[in-house]
Amino acid sequence: MAYWLMKSEPDAYSWDDLVAEGEGTWDGVRNHRAANNLRAMQVGDEAFFYHSNIGKEIVGVVTISQSGLADPSDPEGKWAAVKVKPVRKLERPVTLKEIKADPELADMELVKLSRLSVAAVTPQEWAYILSIAEA
Repeated sequence: MAYWLMKSEPDAYSWDDLVAEGEGTWDGVRNHRAANNLRAMQVGDEAFFYHSNIGKEIVGVVTISQSGLADPSDPEGKWAAVKVKPVRKLERPVTLKEIKADPELADMELVKLSRLSVAAVTPQEWAYILSIAEA
């Protein structure tokens, strides 16, 4: 299983929106590295749901429910998409400020490639962030 972080502006599509829908399409990504991350996702992989711009925090965990999709918002069909389902809301959000201040997370793509909307998360980073959220 691989782990990811997926950013969404909560005023455009929030954790609560995904929970209300039950399953959502993750599309509209127009960065090559982020799109390659979407292409690398497999059904059953998990991702942190991150509220960007407003909040700047990890709020929940999703699972990849369908992978290898063409982005329905791309008329040329060259960009990738996946479908995600909510797994659980974190007991407490983990903020970007906390992540940046923690030396254990200094190499995280969220920190090093801050504009990347779909980022890889190592198993160690994944476990560490969950321990913070559930402490």
